Order: sequence, then C-alpha cells, then structure tokens
Amino acid sequence: MGLKIERGRRQSPVRAVIYGPEGVGKSTLAAEFPRPVILDTEEGTHHLDVARVQIASWDELKAAVAEIGGGRNSEFQTVVIDSADWAEKLLVENLLAEHKKKSIEDFGYGKGFTHLCEGFGRLLSQCDALVGSGFNVVFVAHSKVQKTSPPDMADGYDRYELKLTKQVAPLIKEWCDLLLFCTYQTRTTEGSDGRIKATGGKKRIMRTERSAAWDAKNRYGLAEELPMEISALAPIFAPPAKRLGWRERVAAASTVDELGKISDDADQAESAGKLSPEQRHQLDEMISARDEALQPSEVEA
Repeated sequence: MGLKIERGRRQSPVRAVIYGPEGVGKSTLAAEFPRPVILDTEEGTHHLDVARVQIASWDELKAAVAEIGGGRNSEFQTVVIDSADWAEKLLVENLLAEHKKKSIEDFGYGKGFTHLCEGFGRLLSQCDALVGSGFNVVFVAHSKVQKTSPPDMADGYDRYELKLTKQVAPLIKEWCDLLLFCTYQTRTTEGSDGRIKATGGKKRIMRTERSAAWDAKNRYGLAEELPMEISALAPIFAPPAKRLGWRERVAAASTVDELGKISDDADQAESAGKLSPEQRHQLDEMISARDEALQPSEVEA
C-alpha cells in the first residue's frame, strides 16, 4: 500500500491559549472568536453578551466539553474555557475530595501533582476531540511573574509565565498552536533626574513569540507584536465548510452507499418538513439517475 502524501499547509481549527494580567481584556478577545460558547469556571464573563455555561466543578467541566463535542449541527464554532488556572483549581478540589486529602502535598512523593498532570492531560485529550470535530478551542489564563535561573547564566531574571503549576503549564503550552501573551505597551525613558520612567501603558498588544521576558508562540507565521484585536488573528481561522445542497451531494456521490445515506437524510428532512413531497420526488429521480450512472462502473470494478 502506497503512502498518501500531502503537500502544503492545511488549515484546521485553532488550539489557543490567551494569557496576561488582570483586566487586559483576555476574555473579551476570546469572546470574539467565531461563534463562541464560554465554559466559565470563575464567573468572569458576566459583563459579556455571550453564550456561556457556568462551571462549578471538574466533573461539570468534563461533562460540558463531552456534550458539546457529541452534539450535531451545533450553533457554536469555538469553545472557550475561562480560565485554565481556575479549571486547574477545580481539578485539585476534585482530587482532594476523591482521595480524602486536605492538600495536594498530602499524597506524598509528588504523587498528587502526578494525578494533577494526568487529569489535566485527559481534559486536553477531550479538547483534541473537539478540534477533530471542527471546533476551535481557547483557554484563557492569568499570568504571573516568575524568577527563572537558566543554567548558563550566573544570575536569574523575572519573566511572565502562565499562572499554573509547573506540572500543568508545560502540558498546555505544548498542546496549543497559539500562545498569546496580552499586555499593555509601555516605553521607558530617562528623566532629567537620571531615573528610568515608564510611559504609555494604555495600548493593548499581543505578543506571539517567546522572549526572555514572556512565554509565547505561534505556528501561523504571525508578526511578533499585534494589536489586541480579533481582526489581527484573521489569518489563523479556517473558512467555514461549505454546506452542499441536495443536488450537489447527489452529483458528488461516488458510491451507491453514499446515495443510500443521502436518501436516509432526505427521509429525515421530509419528516421534519424541510422537504416537500414534490421536492422529495425530484430528489429521488436525481438519486435514481445517479445510481444508474454508478452501477456499471461498480460492476466493472
């Protein structure tokens, strides 16, 4: 059997993480993704006119992701989990209740953090299933300033990182295709007294590539710095799949089995009143004609 080789770029749904300091507008940006539903773990989206599901426990979060992924003809195109750090908190609460512990440290020998990592990994697998079903998946997260000490440097320095445990943060960073650090643009100038002063701090921007001062990445070839506007992210979104009409579906059918599936769908559409008896009769004639055209080639094969 020969390999099926593909070439070029292939657009697919987005796996994104949006993080930054409080109040910068992370949730607002996530809510501007195509047709979003927000799984709100921290009651932080009340100011937004969006579709949302209030999430109070880890089990509720998993169930919501599963239900959205199992739905048909969903009105949504993007699933937003707001926020990742509160989702992690819900998972910790779930683990403590399940194992009757008071602290994640009580498991001993790092076992609690192993459970935490495995549990969050299963959530990411559920998110992969959502992506496979055509949904964009976006995590919103807070940032923290963390001191890092690279082994090749004598002194450490501060940088912005995800406000997650050191076990979960690498998982979600590896999982996503787009890690956006959202912040305020500032400039530093030297005053007449020789002191360094910051100016600006009102314009909101997105960083898309890693630096010594923050974590970020993108697999879409975006500019290093972008205005914090959904229009700046337009290149990452795959165009919505074109829905074929009945005539196009019949013409595109290459097997009798496909024609049978179209006929079954037409039965449901007629029962729901979406196809009139006359339209159904015309469709049956098209299916019969296509069936006759396909039969000889199938017999020869």
